[in-house]
Amino acid sequence: MGAELSDTYAPDNDKLRHCIIRGWSNYPTLGFTLKPTVEPPFIIQHVESISPAAAGGLRVRDVILAANGQNVFMISFDKLKNIIKNVRSSNDHIELLVMEERSYNTSQQYNRSINTKLAKIIETPSTMPNDYQSFPKHQPRTCNIHLSESNSSYGFGTVNPLTNVGMIVQEVYPNSSASNTSLRKCDRILEIDNQFVDNLPSRIITQKLRQAKLKHHVKLYVVDTETYEFFQSNNIPLQSKPYQQSLRANKSSTNLITDQDEVLIDDGLVSRPNIDNFQSHYQDDQDEFSIPTSTNNKILDSSVDVCKGDLITQRTDVIVICSTSKYLFNSICKAGGDSVLISYNAQLTKNSEASLIAVKAGGQLASKMIYFLPWKANSDESILCKSIENFVSDALEEAVKHNYRSIAFPAIGCGQFGCSISLVARAMVEEVYRQLNMHQISVSFVIQQDRTDIYDEFRHQINSLKSIQPSLSDKFRTIHATFEKGVIAVEMGDITKEKVLKKTNVIIGSSSSNILRKEILKAAGKESQTAYDTELKNHPNSVLMTITSGNLPCKQIFFVKWKPNNDEKILQQSLGDLISSVVQNAISHKFTSIAFPAIGCGAHGCSVDIVVKTMVIEMKKHLIERKLSWTVKFVVRRDQENVYDEFCQQVLTTDDGLQKPKIYHLPSTWEKLMEHKNRFILPINKAEYTSIVGSFAQSMKGKYKEIIKIERIQNVRWYMQYLAHKEDFEKRLCEDTEKRLYHGCPEQAANSIIEECFNRSFAGVNGIRYGLGVYFSSNATYSHGFTKTNTNEERCIFIARVLIGKTTKGDSSMKTRPLGFDSTTDGDHIFVTYHDAQAYAEYLITYK
Repeated sequence: MGAELSDTYAPDNDKLRHCIIRGWSNYPTLGFTLKPTVEPPFIIQHVESISPAAAGGLRVRDVILAANGQNVFMISFDKLKNIIKNVRSSNDHIELLVMEERSYNTSQQYNRSINTKLAKIIETPSTMPNDYQSFPKHQPRTCNIHLSESNSSYGFGTVNPLTNVGMIVQEVYPNSSASNTSLRKCDRILEIDNQFVDNLPSRIITQKLRQAKLKHHVKLYVVDTETYEFFQSNNIPLQSKPYQQSLRANKSSTNLITDQDEVLIDDGLVSRPNIDNFQSHYQDDQDEFSIPTSTNNKILDSSVDVCKGDLITQRTDVIVICSTSKYLFNSICKAGGDSVLISYNAQLTKNSEASLIAVKAGGQLASKMIYFLPWKANSDESILCKSIENFVSDALEEAVKHNYRSIAFPAIGCGQFGCSISLVARAMVEEVYRQLNMHQISVSFVIQQDRTDIYDEFRHQINSLKSIQPSLSDKFRTIHATFEKGVIAVEMGDITKEKVLKKTNVIIGSSSSNILRKEILKAAGKESQTAYDTELKNHPNSVLMTITSGNLPCKQIFFVKWKPNNDEKILQQSLGDLISSVVQNAISHKFTSIAFPAIGCGAHGCSVDIVVKTMVIEMKKHLIERKLSWTVKFVVRRDQENVYDEFCQQVLTTDDGLQKPKIYHLPSTWEKLMEHKNRFILPINKAEYTSIVGSFAQSMKGKYKEIIKIERIQNVRWYMQYLAHKEDFEKRLCEDTEKRLYHGCPEQAANSIIEECFNRSFAGVNGIRYGLGVYFSSNATYSHGFTKTNTNEERCIFIARVLIGKTTKGDSSMKTRPLGFDSTTDGDHIFVTYHDAQAYAEYLITYK
């Protein structure tokens, strides 16, 4: 819904602001970013603390109403970004009319227009203010704020980040208690009264701030926006104590910190030496700043730790128990008392197949809840890893669903089951980190006191992963956009992992990528590898192979025949054909969710912008033109940041004109559509019937005895797709190249074509003399040669509408259409197509 701008609704004028923002010569950007989105409202996602945007009154979660006097609800996201970009490159200024998000939502809820004349005007100074220039960068601050009896507020406002995790200072009010400290607008609150809160939901942090008012004092540990990003990108601890420990630990081995550089406990800065040296040191030698091991054998991370101890004494919200481990199960039930065992047995009796039984802790147990999960070891490593991953993810997801904040796991399989310690540790730790990319919860691995070998392996796995894990700002790396009834998502992850594959029917592999193919088949297991080898041997020319998913939590794997090419046009064409083949086969299998890897963006070295743009545009077209209620994922590896960004840009852009589908009309001869019916027998006395018979009889003279029936095929989905393709052909070629041609096949194949049209993945069954595609002919006698009689001695031939486009002489080496052409031919009556939407089965003639 767009915002109506007029002279009616006048919110608090601090909520409605006219921000005039200009750049500074000593600051590289305007200092704000927008939330990526397909359509308005456009929201401010990020404002840097001492930036032109902050000085110009811009705030996080502001809704932009107008840019340079233009209503932004009338322009695209990309156009707005270009307006902002041009301002910086031309050293000009931008004027943004913004409204605080809640006020905007209120105006929309009650359908109020907005009085823009009452907006508060805030202008960025022409040069950076002195207090901005003197503000020390990359330094955390401790702010002790005292509430006097005469004041009811600490004097600062907060706002939730768009992720709703963590908290940002929105404003520090003049002459308040907060203004007397070093607290600044846009600061990120890391700790409240020495408790780390940056990984907590924003609503919890708000509650903690309200509770602090009752004490009339709050101690905040904060950083400015740039410091927050800098610390995360350089693996510097965000918590105050680990940060101080890392500085002190480094003092003895470097001249970086001197005696006067101790952390200040009172209000003010955490003093540090020259920032340039500090930054360089962190970048060149991060290991010297790793967090030291504490005396209680814990390796601290913001969300993960390992310790020696007993699950009975763990003061976490949840402890997780393997119910098939008799020793652990019995010890926990004994410590929990009769109520634990009674509750467990009652739930097990009610549902013996339950994958998780949650029981309230009691007795000597220090936790709140116990999760009992069954688990079995397996000699097959891939199956074993998958079962461990499921064990961890099931428990974590259940805990998050009930808003628990901490959970403790045992090292399953390392005792009586005799599993590989390194395999168990790696599988459990990796799955925890994958889950932490989606959820905020503290995880502990609790190891028996006498098993130093297990403890050391878990510590090794955690330390190995900490250095490569994304920061909190990168955790929610998924974007979605809707196209007609379908959704396209872009996310970072591993396409073979359950987190990515949840609710995904099919994943896509490429025959040209040995690495990707091996990764998928290894994760799928021996059954899938055997199926792939058999399919490749039996159908070496198949465009697409359908393989059982094996151990993967999806239904099928599609391996598509595809090769990269340095020629831009050939590359685009091959990717378009790949997407089309996948869509066609997914429709045939009635799948509604697909996961694509970033094909061609790895070792092949293809142009990322061409690959990504082509794949996304082609997928958008299919969703819109076919009105598919699908979810399509493009899954990008975590080390491919540029590829991820390119996918996000292409999915969210509106400049491709694909946001709204075209409207096409059905033929006037079509009868009223009936559910589940797409075959309509033509009356013999209609002109439509006699016209078809006349052409068929002339072409098949002496080859048939009688026509049994002629059916009109009314497949709306395929017809609409065909018309859209026809329009593209006519625009490109400036002529109508449609022909009505024949296609003969057995009855079973005809039934499939009527449902799913001409599927090129079955091409090559009857030869590839003029190319590996779908064959049509203007000569019915030729097509008759590919028919077969049914039990009633009847045969069938299609009359199809075919877009031959620009055609050329074909040969058996052509696996796809030649560059610059749409079809191949024998030079006479045969035409071969290479795109599923290039032909529409219009009539089916059944004859003897």
